[in-house]
Amino acid sequence: MTKKEFISQLRNEVSNFASFVSTSDGQWVVKGFIDVYKNIYTISADTKVISKIIELYIFPLLFKFAQDNSLQLKLTKEQNFYPDITFIDNDGHKFAIDLKSSYRTSSTRIRGMTLGAFTGYFRNRESTKNITYPYS
Repeated sequence: MTKKEFISQLRNEVSNFASFVSTSDGQWVVKGFIDVYKNIYTISADTKVISKIIELYIFPLLFKFAQDNSLQLKLTKEQNFYPDITFIDNDGHKFAIDLKSSYRTSSTRIRGMTLGAFTGYFRNRESTKNITYPYS
């Protein structure tokens, strides 16, 4: 699979994800957590909490995407490793997916987000520090 084919297929797949995690008026479909004692806790606006919920919601969709496209899906082995997900095709080509979240400041703008450690694996492409596969 080429990079262009992978990106096209993934973009097509994720175009439907928004309706899976939010309503048509922009509300999250998950409003809280429930524990084994049936206590309900509302979700904070913390992006780490919201990001994790979105990840948990979309993982089954990404696994299905992998199956439908004859790809292996590898999750990162550590919390602060890059990428969050690696898809591998039958020829061994790797496609890295790093999940990001941010706040919208308007319908077309977001506040911003971190993109990674530019002193590490992006510069030293053979490095295995904090990365599942060397960036090279």
